Amino acid sequence: DFVVKPVTSPGATASEVLFPLSDIWYDVDTMQRIEISGNTNSAASMIVDSDIDKIPVYQRGGSIIPRKLRLRRSSRLMVNDPYTLYVALDNNMMAEGSLYMDDETTFDHQKLGDYGIAKFSSDWSSASVAMSNSVDIGSDEAVHAKRIDNRIVERIIFMGVSNEPRGIELIFPGKPNASMEFQYDPFSKILVIRKPGVSALENWSMKLVH
Repeated sequence: DFVVKPVTSPGATASEVLFPLSDIWYDVDTMQRIEISGNTNSAASMIVDSDIDKIPVYQRGGSIIPRKLRLRRSSRLMVNDPYTLYVALDNNMMAEGSLYMDDETTFDHQKLGDYGIAKFSSDWSSASVAMSNSVDIGSDEAVHAKRIDNRIVERIIFMGVSNEPRGIELIFPGKPNASMEFQYDPFSKILVIRKPGVSALENWSMKLVH
């Protein structure tokens, strides 16, 4: 789901990147769509900036990438850090992705089936679903995989949103719908939901209101 161009030459300020045209691509830093044209069954190259502060990395349209953004001294200290979900919509205004979670220490994922898999999907077309999550737990004996407070989603960033929705409603099974706050920038086509109050280990959906 990424195109990465390593910069290996000293003093380089630009690099040539080859983009598969079967998908659209977003710069992971600016979150802007790369404007490049050609036959969808081919690839096209583009010269991009790649100075000492920039590594060319691009996310595929149609993908959802979970990331942890806290800067820590080791990955062990990041275990309970919250997730930010980067949703790169494709030409059909859809995206999907998954997140595997276990205790990151023991072999309980093998011995006890103590793991969870979140399956995220987004469909801004006819389905009008900003985001939904369906969770699979490894087994009934799972302990860590049921601790929803350890797998919080703190932010969801949507790229390629062409129009601002009138509202977004959070739907939990068996609970009343709740309106969500969001920020939308029509120039960058980015919509951000901060502190949505959901866990990656829960089933939920976010409905678009037009």
